[in-house]
Amino acid sequence: MAKGIADAFNGWNAVKSSELYGVDAWGSGYFGVSSDGFTTVCLKHGETTADVKLFDIVTELRDRGMRLPVLLRFSDILASRIRLINETFAKAIADYNYQGRYRGVYPIKVNQQQQAVQDVVTYGKAYHHGLEAGSKAELIAALAYLHDPEAYIVCNGYKDEEFVSLALSSLKMGLQTMLVLESLDELDIILETAKRLNVKPRIGVRVKLSSKVGGKWSESGGDRSVFGLTPNQLILAVDRLRAAGALDCLEMLHYHLGSQVPNIREIRDTIKEASRFYVGLVKEGAPMGIFDIGGGLAIDYDGSQTNFESSANYDIAEYCADVVEGIMNACDQAQVAHPTIISESGRALIGYYSVLLVDVLATASFEVHEADLDAMTQGEALPECIANLLDVAKQLRTKNLSEYFNDALYYREEVHKAFKQGLVSLRQHAAADRIFWSILTRIRAEVPKLKYVPEDLRGLDEAMADIYYCNFSVFQSLPDAWAIDQLFPFMPIHRLCERPTRSAHLSDITCDCDGQIDKFIDLHDVKHALPLHVFKKDEDYILGAFLVGAYQETLGDLHNLFGDTNVVSIRLDSDGELEFTEEVEGDTVEEVLSYVEYNTSELVSRFRRLTDRALKKRSITAEERRAILEAYASGLRGYTYFEA
Repeated sequence: MAKGIADAFNGWNAVKSSELYGVDAWGSGYFGVSSDGFTTVCLKHGETTADVKLFDIVTELRDRGMRLPVLLRFSDILASRIRLINETFAKAIADYNYQGRYRGVYPIKVNQQQQAVQDVVTYGKAYHHGLEAGSKAELIAALAYLHDPEAYIVCNGYKDEEFVSLALSSLKMGLQTMLVLESLDELDIILETAKRLNVKPRIGVRVKLSSKVGGKWSESGGDRSVFGLTPNQLILAVDRLRAAGALDCLEMLHYHLGSQVPNIREIRDTIKEASRFYVGLVKEGAPMGIFDIGGGLAIDYDGSQTNFESSANYDIAEYCADVVEGIMNACDQAQVAHPTIISESGRALIGYYSVLLVDVLATASFEVHEADLDAMTQGEALPECIANLLDVAKQLRTKNLSEYFNDALYYREEVHKAFKQGLVSLRQHAAADRIFWSILTRIRAEVPKLKYVPEDLRGLDEAMADIYYCNFSVFQSLPDAWAIDQLFPFMPIHRLCERPTRSAHLSDITCDCDGQIDKFIDLHDVKHALPLHVFKKDEDYILGAFLVGAYQETLGDLHNLFGDTNVVSIRLDSDGELEFTEEVEGDTVEEVLSYVEYNTSELVSRFRRLTDRALKKRSITAEERRAILEAYASGLRGYTYFEA
């Protein structure tokens, strides 16, 4: 009977896989599972919609000569996210009869890649969606791509005279560029440069709120936040602007809570506080008119819809409604005109944009299935600690599993001590290791039969999880998973009509023990093992990491000199066919070495001298020398990742 049919008879199908991996919960309609067991992405062009199998995309890319790992960018998803946030804010404004308008800006730092910025500008044009620049380099990129006179360019971060001069010059050219005060020191630079250029600056001010929020980025807000002005500094800025006759330049209030704020109640509380600052500035005589709520709109990475740090207990509709209502209530109470609302949503805009696909290269298992325990020790006389361990294995029964488990741990520790003292040989140590893991393998199989699982056995399945070695670098492609334990959805992109029977941790191909992922999303908690299928050496097994569009490309590093992966941008064309709009080859070894100051010509020259010495000593032949040099040159031109 075919495997898929057998699994169907045993009650397993694509729906079960979808539930297991939570696709419907975190996929937000962009990702799903087909009835024949493949992960799909939903793409849309106009009225045409297509559910495309990721495995088919891999097949097409291989036909084009592109290997895994590969990062897929889906322009249609980004267009959908831009449309969603703009139209949802527009609906909230209409529902509440709010008299201001909404203008979104995309923070370039969230994904600085040229294709991402270009897509934001292209798909955001209909909504006058702008850009946020936190550095001179980001401003230079923004000025090259955003020429919409109705869209905002918000300039945050510390600014030198050159930064300020560029921003003010763009004002003269008709762009809506806002300079946000991060410190009082910047005010003199802005006013002096504006006077020199003969332009009236448009100034915003970032305030430090006392309110703090939960999540991994909570330190971005509160009294101890790095950026922004305290209430006292804010009044000093107002007084200095008034004294300079430039108070009419102060148009915008800005604050930032932090990225990925999971709790809507905290967002509502900060709106109340920030609104009081806004109203207060109007009462001080500043014209204002713009209220920038910063970022924080969260992605529900695990699909649990809770205030867990990798989730969100609200959706975009609730977020927009609460923002609009909160600002409107404060302004109405103070009889202040409703301002234009700006949000700097980056993660929520672009997180769904990218998917990382990696192939599994090999696996390792801790399970030992040994029927003949005596054969493990080859009938030799055993040290007492190993004999005791062997007795545990022979006596093991379902009853009192916890006792056998703890006995096995104790005698294994005794074996380790004896080995260190030279009382146990290497071969005996190996035999004891096999016995120990055979005990744990049998206990693991018996645990599901228990009505009550003792606490010390509850983590056994995770402790014995297989290791699946995947062709990627955590440090390059998923740095937040390593640095801050960020959770990303992982799942196979095929074989989803088969029951996954293995529990696994994922290891990358760097030589670093930190290059593994052992925490995974779950609707109720954090899982420490991922259900996967049995790996077959002669078949592809491809995993996807989803919702990786925010920050991961920008923050990736060159650990072990693994470079950027291959990148492909995809969208649906007007005929409903896939269009590969960009195909960017990943870094070669030569390129990565150049990033860390190696000169390729010098490397080849130095290596050639090594081969010449070996040839002179007759360690190699002239023919071998040629082959070695060709392999070295080929290696320089090759992909930094595993090449089959």
